[in-house]
Amino acid sequence: MLGTLLIGLREGLEASLVVAILLTYVHRIGRRDVARMIWLGVAIAIAVSLGVGAILTFGAYGLSTQAQEIIGGSLSLVAVAMVTWMVFWMLRVSQTLSHQLEGEVDAHLDGAGWGVVLVAFLAVGREGLETALFVWSTTRGDANWFLGFSGAVIGIVVAAGLAWGITRGLMRLDLPTFFRWTGYVLIVVAAGVVAYAVHDLMEGGIIPGPFMAAPDGAGPFVQSWFGDNAWAFRVGETIPPDGFLAALLKGTIGFTPEMTKLELIAWAAYLIPTMTCFIRLDRANRKRSRAAREASETAPAAA
Repeated sequence: MLGTLLIGLREGLEASLVVAILLTYVHRIGRRDVARMIWLGVAIAIAVSLGVGAILTFGAYGLSTQAQEIIGGSLSLVAVAMVTWMVFWMLRVSQTLSHQLEGEVDAHLDGAGWGVVLVAFLAVGREGLETALFVWSTTRGDANWFLGFSGAVIGIVVAAGLAWGITRGLMRLDLPTFFRWTGYVLIVVAAGVVAYAVHDLMEGGIIPGPFMAAPDGAGPFVQSWFGDNAWAFRVGETIPPDGFLAALLKGTIGFTPEMTKLELIAWAAYLIPTMTCFIRLDRANRKRSRAAREASETAPAAA
């Protein structure tokens, strides 16, 4: 639930702020008539996102178990790719997002306004699709899936309230800091989704794992990735898979009481390089912001 609440809060705040920036801008330039076009784009984006979520949730029932596992594992990897791109993109543009959106609206103000609908649809739809995919990936096959879904809804509602308060000047929130720290947490959560994806692909028979027998004549190294040899650890008796602790660890760091060697390798192969790149980019951004702030503070004195 914690992971889905975070993704709902993060994506919901991004989408809400985008809508607020667009509406504030068209009001400021005296084009309130464009506001309904923005809301139309937002409504279409929400409908498409809900539709994708419904298809993912109910559309796979007619498929074989193997096909469900293959599709689930593949879409989980897609969700991780989208969220990873999002956290890096937001870290880079969080301080210039307003100017970027205003420029896009300016470029589409002429004509019937369908260009503005497209701007709103793409800006909000991207967050909606990421949310639908990520929430589905983290709750799929979980007996407590409703808790995960509820967490995402709560996160979105809180995000909408925060965005409303920020745009009305009722509260202040350091958005670059918020997006930076939620980015760190989301990378850890996404590493867990990578491990789930590998597990699904093992169950689908795409990659070696505990659900497949080693090929005839395979050497000791190859055999170590099949059957019972594929497990890295199994601590289900110590940490019950259906207990609170297991659910908490799965929703935060991607730990499950039974994990294979390939799941651990995939988890580390995603987490270590991605987190390293994020830390380096974050430090570079803060260094540039500090230099720009110091330059602006010294400029009037020099003049």
